[in-house]
Amino acid sequence: MLFDMDGTLVDSEKLWDVALHELAAEYGGVLSAAARRAMIGACMADSMRILHDDLGQPHRDPLVSTAWVDARILELFRTGLCLRPGASALLRAVRAAGIPTALVTSSIRPLVEVALDTLGRDSFDVVVCGDEVEAVKPHPEPYLSAARLLGVPITRCVAIEDSPTGVASALAAGAAVLAVPAEVPITPADGVHQLESLTGADLELLAALLGEPPA
Repeated sequence: MLFDMDGTLVDSEKLWDVALHELAAEYGGVLSAAARRAMIGACMADSMRILHDDLGQPHRDPLVSTAWVDARILELFRTGLCLRPGASALLRAVRAAGIPTALVTSSIRPLVEVALDTLGRDSFDVVVCGDEVEAVKPHPEPYLSAARLLGVPITRCVAIEDSPTGVASALAAGAAVLAVPAEVPITPADGVHQLESLTGADLELLAALLGEPPA
């Protein structure tokens, strides 16, 4: 099992909203709704370029902006992070069944370490963070890396995602995909099963996505 984090397991996009809108205000502007949607699932470097262009300030240093957002989102994660509906129950069921499990996220390791206090550090055998891979989502590398570290063929893995960017990464890697859209819709595609919420996901469904009976 390969789990995305932001928007999939934790209801963090609202916290990212706060940090990104505050940064835009810090720069004397207002972040548009279209630009914010374009950031969902993107890495920080791309997100900062989107923000700067949206504000008409392409000259700004993305590293400076990233550092500002990283510091603010760490504060917000420590005080306001909540699990998505059904996330805790599904994680418990997967672990109880002894299924190898990875967290695969574009977020950086320091932020993920804070999130693991909410998710449970024993919920995952492997954690792949955005600052620990050469290429981030939508490139397939994060999911391929997670499967390799788990010692499981990627074609025997189910990836759970909430964004088009994450779905594209998982599909390109060769995983079966369960999409649970959070903030933006996901276009129907072959190899992608969609649910409104993780409350509708169980071991039987995950096994069916791989074409096998449940363990």
